[in-house]
Amino acid sequence: MKTIKKLGLVSAVAFAMLAFSACDDSSSVSSDETGTSSSSVETSDLDESSSSVDKKSSGNESTEKDKSSSSENKSSSSTKETKNSSDSKSSSSVKTDDSSSSNKGKSSSSVSSSSSEKQSSSSSVKQSSSSSNVTQSSSSIVKGEYFNPSLSYSEFEDDRDHRVYKYLTITGKNQSGETASVTVMAENLNVGEMIEGTLNQSNESKIEKYCYNNDTAICLTYGGLYQWAEMMGFNDSCNTKSCAHLIQENHQGICPKGWRLLTYDDFYIVAHADKNKNGVSDVRATFFGGLNYSGYTLIGSGYLWNYGFTNLNETTYWHYPEEAIRGGDINVKSFSGRQNNTSTAITSQDAKKTHGFSVRCVKISK
Repeated sequence: MKTIKKLGLVSAVAFAMLAFSACDDSSSVSSDETGTSSSSVETSDLDESSSSVDKKSSGNESTEKDKSSSSENKSSSSTKETKNSSDSKSSSSVKTDDSSSSNKGKSSSSVSSSSSEKQSSSSSVKQSSSSSNVTQSSSSIVKGEYFNPSLSYSEFEDDRDHRVYKYLTITGKNQSGETASVTVMAENLNVGEMIEGTLNQSNESKIEKYCYNNDTAICLTYGGLYQWAEMMGFNDSCNTKSCAHLIQENHQGICPKGWRLLTYDDFYIVAHADKNKNGVSDVRATFFGGLNYSGYTLIGSGYLWNYGFTNLNETTYWHYPEEAIRGGDINVKSFSGRQNNTSTAITSQDAKKTHGFSVRCVKISK
């Protein structure tokens, strides 16, 4: 009997130990799997969210909302004489979207996260060209390095914002084959307050400009980009109708006092300058695929096309103070100059007045 009791006691103890061991192993496995699964899911969600935010803030906004902004501005039909006489304009001609400035202090992340805020108030995304909130430029080209060092440039100061521009006199052949001279800026105009490329330049109380990629630092090197009506100093309704009757012979537009907008005839003389040997390639800056013998220093400023920035350092456009001359709907198109970094001849085409292009100015002869 004692032997049977001992065996029973040993069996009970062994059974209890086996049960405890099995319970401990099950708890350990459950804990490890839960930890791994939770960590994996959390990391994946964070990365996906971060990628989405980066894409929104890359600057490649949808053109559909741009078209909405454009259609709102097309309703204006008043015409202004020039931007320089803005003090005589009626306050009723000023775009009502600019009346609110409560959102100007918002961070760039909040603007990127909600496209509806951009549509509801243009003032929430506008910033001055002198703002301290300037994005670092992606360009490696430094202003001053692209002029022709063997030529002597003159300088003048724009009284409106005290910017200093280089200019020179270029002698060449005009379209009649006669010798002619033109005194022209050797760099692009950079005047006005920057607005986002998704908006039309429609504020009648001030000059507005685009900066490539909405970066004011790029404007310092490449100049501003302007719609045709803004360049001409007209009401923005002239982008959607003919305003040919308002174009003057020496049209100043947004150029400084004593200067006028570059014409096709002016550029023809520059392209056929006496020092040129290889056509328009001698007009372009060296970093823009040219030799710059003329000193004109044409640069690849890129442009705003259908409210999107493109082709920096590859192509440049500029509006002439003319409406389209070849077929199509001339009410919404200008006659424009165009160059890429491989062209060897003068190229031009009709382009939408709402595209943002570079501006050069010519000194008015006395």
